Amino acid sequence: MAETVCVDASLALLRVLVENRTPAARALFRRWRSQRIRLMAPPMFNAEVTSVLRRKVFDRYLTPERGERAFAMSLRWRVTIRAPSGLQRTAWSLAKAVNQRRAYDAQYLALADLLGCELWTGDERLYNACQQAGLSWVHSVGEVVP
Repeated sequence: MAETVCVDASLALLRVLVENRTPAARALFRRWRSQRIRLMAPPMFNAEVTSVLRRKVFDRYLTPERGERAFAMSLRWRVTIRAPSGLQRTAWSLAKAVNQRRAYDAQYLALADLLGCELWTGDERLYNACQQAGLSWVHSVGEVVP
C-alpha cells in the first residue's frame, strides 16, 4: 500500500498561487506523485481552497481569468477527503495542545494524527506552534529545497 500524507489547504494553494515558496511546494507535490504517495485532507479542505481562491480574486491579488484557471486546477487535485470517527474530538484536543485560538487548522492535525501520517503545511505559524508542542510529524514547505 502507498504511503499517506495529510496536506493542508495553505500548502496545496502554493501550487497555484505564485509566491516565494511555490517552487518548493511544486517540487514536493512532484516528489509525492512520483512516489505514489496518497494525499489526504479533512472535509474542510475543498471549501477552504475555494474560499481562498475566491478571496484572492475579490481582493484583486488574482485576475478573474487567473482565478478561474487556479480554481479549475484545484478541482483536478488528487486529494482524498477523509472524516474518520473522532476527528472533531481529536481536533479539539490538538487545538489546545498547540495553543490555537480556533480549531480550523487542528482539523488537519487531527486527520494526520488519526491516520498516523505526516502533515505538511504552508502555514509557518501553525508549523512553529506544532514544533513548540513537540509534534515532530508536522512539516513545513520551508523544509523543502526545490
